[in-house]
Amino acid sequence: MIFHASVRSNQMLRKTNLAVWKAWRSWKLSLHSSTVGASSGPGPLDRTENASVSVEKPPHTPVMLKEVLHFLDIQPAQVVLDMTFGGGGHTKAILNTVPEVTILALDRDPASISLAQQLAEEHFGRVKPLLGRFSELESLLSNMNIKQGSIDAVLLDAGCSSMQMDQAERGFSLSKDGPLDMRMDGERYPDMPCAADVVNTLDQQALASILTAYGEERHARKIASAIVEARRVNPITRTQQLASVVAGSFPAAVAYARKDRLHRPAHVATKTFQALRIFVNDEMNELHAGLRAAQAVLRPGGRLCVITFHSLEDRLVKRFLQGDDLSNLDQYHFSPTKQGTRKEKLVDGKRDGSIYWLPLRRKVIFPEKDDVRENPRGRSAKLRAALRR
Repeated sequence: MIFHASVRSNQMLRKTNLAVWKAWRSWKLSLHSSTVGASSGPGPLDRTENASVSVEKPPHTPVMLKEVLHFLDIQPAQVVLDMTFGGGGHTKAILNTVPEVTILALDRDPASISLAQQLAEEHFGRVKPLLGRFSELESLLSNMNIKQGSIDAVLLDAGCSSMQMDQAERGFSLSKDGPLDMRMDGERYPDMPCAADVVNTLDQQALASILTAYGEERHARKIASAIVEARRVNPITRTQQLASVVAGSFPAAVAYARKDRLHRPAHVATKTFQALRIFVNDEMNELHAGLRAAQAVLRPGGRLCVITFHSLEDRLVKRFLQGDDLSNLDQYHFSPTKQGTRKEKLVDGKRDGSIYWLPLRRKVIFPEKDDVRENPRGRSAKLRAALRR
């Protein structure tokens, strides 16, 4: 029932790791055998709010714009694929700096595509909006008669956009009270489970597995236990309700004891929200699909820039560009110590890296201090750039 609209996504999620796959399986069974999932989510009124998401707000500040423009090195009349259009900041900068460029603007969020359509009207023929996920890109490009190996540059800005975070009704932010939703696709798939379905349906072990795998949360069991206890009294349907439940499982002094990269207090529920968002949107498998799609569509000599915002994403990107075989994600948990199977050549007894990618810079690129001060949300950003061999 719930998974009718996203069978392909579920098949990909099965490959992530055994613990989380068991969680997903138990979720499916419980949703089919009980009515909790139907009643624990935001509900008809709350979910309808998402359909009227405003696109009037100014776009967010693009992260690491100077670095992206430098490493993509886009030339006049080239074709660029922006795989995460978001608020359109990167695309607008490219349009304003490179003449006659054509940009394919992909996003899974209908609200972002509305912005892309507005931009397409302003730049006739230069912006082509594409609504879909990374895993749907191949068919979307095929429908436009765009051949593989024909794109000059690709930008992939992973994670959640500022536009999504700023809208309380989307349920991404723990600092703004709204329905506990977190679906990046909005209402594209009305039956797609939301974050409220997760916290009200999965058992304690499954919740702990998700928080550990996707939030790297050390206190996953404690938080999962608190969630299960709280939902016995009332279903958890609001963002700040969940934040309070998580905070309530710790001493009061611990709620803001964690620090972010700017050494500012970070709420103890931050990693919980990250984990739920990644799980609901199948982000790790979608990111892997996006990297494989970029590899297929880029021409030899084409350039790729990938911006990530947490260690799970960055490790996946790093190892993909190094040539690791990530096809069996159930055996590959992106841990810093585990190594995948490399598809690489040996030159004079030394590893030559991926047969598909040549790094434009060996080490990961971080935002400059001035950029972080101007755009604090980009403080955790990491950029990797590579040339398609």
